[in-house]
Amino acid sequence: MALIGMRDVCIGFGGSLLLDHVNFNMERGERVCLLGRNGTGKSTLMRLLNSDIVPDEGEITTMQGVRVSFLPQEIPEAGQGSVAEIVAAGLEGAVVEGWRRTNQAEKTLTRMELDGKERYENLSAGMKRRVMLARTLVSEPDVLLLDEPTNHLDIGAIAWMEDFLSRFEGGLLLVTHDRSFLKKVATRTVELDRGSLIDWSCDYETFQLRKQAVLAAEAGHRKRFDDKLAREEAWIRKGIKARRTRNEGRVRELEKMRAERQARRELIGSVRMKTQDAGNSGKLVIEAEALSYGYEKKPVIEDFSTLIMRGDKIGIIGPNGSGKTTLLRVLLGELPPAKGTVRLGVNLEIAYFDQLRAQLDENKSVAENVGGGNDTILFNGKPKHIIGYLGDFLFSPERARTPVRSLSGGERNRLLLACMFTQPSNLLVLDEPTNDLDLETLELLEDLLLDYPGTLLLVSHDRTFINNVVTSTLALEGEGRVGEYVGGYDDWVRQRQPEVRPEAARPAVKPETQRPKRAPKPGLSFKEQRELEALPEAIETLEAEKEELYRSMSDPEFYRKNGAGAASELARLKSVEEQLDESYRRWEFLEMKATEAVSRN
Repeated sequence: MALIGMRDVCIGFGGSLLLDHVNFNMERGERVCLLGRNGTGKSTLMRLLNSDIVPDEGEITTMQGVRVSFLPQEIPEAGQGSVAEIVAAGLEGAVVEGWRRTNQAEKTLTRMELDGKERYENLSAGMKRRVMLARTLVSEPDVLLLDEPTNHLDIGAIAWMEDFLSRFEGGLLLVTHDRSFLKKVATRTVELDRGSLIDWSCDYETFQLRKQAVLAAEAGHRKRFDDKLAREEAWIRKGIKARRTRNEGRVRELEKMRAERQARRELIGSVRMKTQDAGNSGKLVIEAEALSYGYEKKPVIEDFSTLIMRGDKIGIIGPNGSGKTTLLRVLLGELPPAKGTVRLGVNLEIAYFDQLRAQLDENKSVAENVGGGNDTILFNGKPKHIIGYLGDFLFSPERARTPVRSLSGGERNRLLLACMFTQPSNLLVLDEPTNDLDLETLELLEDLLLDYPGTLLLVSHDRTFINNVVTSTLALEGEGRVGEYVGGYDDWVRQRQPEVRPEAARPAVKPETQRPKRAPKPGLSFKEQRELEALPEAIETLEAEKEELYRSMSDPEFYRKNGAGAASELARLKSVEEQLDESYRRWEFLEMKATEAVSRN
């Protein structure tokens, strides 16, 4: 029986229905990827399954006793309190005893590598995302709904999440633009398209092939239909003699065709992105010599030199907080280096995409943000009306007059791209441009950047995007080291040299145990009493080993190992986590058995 589903569901908020008589079911163990263009209703579908809203028609079906947890797309910025308090709030409404509630929260914090004492409001966007995921998981849900879970996460955190979700035993429904992520996680693909939910029952790569074939067949069918309709319309408009003798059955058929054409929901248009010509820059774009920069004695860049030439497409990768944006600003001359020199080439015209979207004025309309109050912009020497230009980025005239504060994440990113491309440029600087974009827009942006004649500096955690666009990669690898590699992300992985770390050869064991040994309990056999006494120490040892493995993997040097070494440690981590889960379950069982024996006596 399905864990959760929807039967003949309809919902809309004015205009065409977002969901038009939709049916969906998800079984235990399925990992379903929900695809669809921005604005088609993916988040609405998830909110329906989470019972945040109710459908206009139809019903949401949930198996009795099933727990559902939802991670929304937007991170709540207003949250305050310790990380432990935020995570424990995920247990509100759950029927869990006090001691077990504390244990579940602590176990989730450990699993997610979070310090429960840290203040939520002081965390980076990526760490806030991880905390909210922990809050989603703490109730041990049967159904997990994740809306863009990789937003703001670095590559290491995304890889960890891939592994975790691949082992999730419940039902998983996720929306993501990260193609590498969904290829590794999803086992089934469904698509929301013009109000209909299409179940492709395959992985993402197979979906791409089938989708292209279906679109080609649909385009052919629609062309034949439109050609026939045009011929019938021409016939009905013939002279008086033809109208007197016309076939009434043919007229009725024409009326049906008109109604069918009027009811047709067209494919959502594609973004039409173009860059403005700014002329060539000099052959040399940026020359950096022995750069160093840091904060409060913490090195971000240490003795780094590079030469960026016209036409280079450079990817910049590294963990959250490693200094990718800082490196950009130093290379562009916005921050003076502590040591070394930066020389910029001549005739540079720079266009900058800011991941924090600070360039947008929340209180002004979409059109005002792009046009600065003008009705037209100058594009490649020709005036273009602002409404027409925004139409190229899928903003309707009504949406163009909407304040920015009411836009979705995907719309804000499209608006920022629209603002950026109003500027002539020969150096594009893109800081996390892919967040919240749908897959089709993402691929169109890739094509634009591949054809871009100027120079590109790109910060991104999207591995597929980096692989498809860049010609070389700068990797921030810790302690101020910036490595330079030919090619994209996969090439960086292949080129890293293994480095043996003696301290990682065996797990460190903490001198103190967090859980004291339990005294023998009534109601337990002698063997069970001995097992219960030994469990806290065994759990502590496993937790220490897991912590050391996590520490090793969080170190940038871990990613310099060869594939076999990294795979071995990942396999060991999986084994340790499975042993920990089983030890916790056994510990809880024995404690409960002893408690029940006491209550009976």
